[in-house]
Amino acid sequence: MTLEQTLRLTNRNMIVFDLVLGSAAIAAPAATLKVLGHEHPSPDAEHLFRRCGPIWLTFAAAHLIAERRGEQRDWWALAWLRGTEIATDALWSESPAVSRPGAKLGLRLASASNLAMAVGFGWLSRR
Repeated sequence: MTLEQTLRLTNRNMIVFDLVLGSAAIAAPAATLKVLGHEHPSPDAEHLFRRCGPIWLTFAAAHLIAERRGEQRDWWALAWLRGTEIATDALWSESPAVSRPGAKLGLRLASASNLAMAVGFGWLSRR
């Protein structure tokens, strides 16, 4: 599998991932947080997490546009969008409420994944 094929497969997987994450954050924020390794949230934390749902749905839409249209500007926009997420999960991993074993590492790896996607999608935009 080539690098381009791997990036395109990753993009398709992110459509599904962000669609599920965004929908779950809106419909069942406490349960979604639990799956992610977070302790039972306070009501304000639950609502703050719920407000991220539309953000992730926007990410899903951006991945879908890049998949369907695939223009240079779509990949470039997606690279920038993923770039905005590089530090967010690493910062969240510092929360004392993220307590399930492996959850902090998972969030840090999500940051690394966003960095890799930003670089990879930027590379695709130059092809």
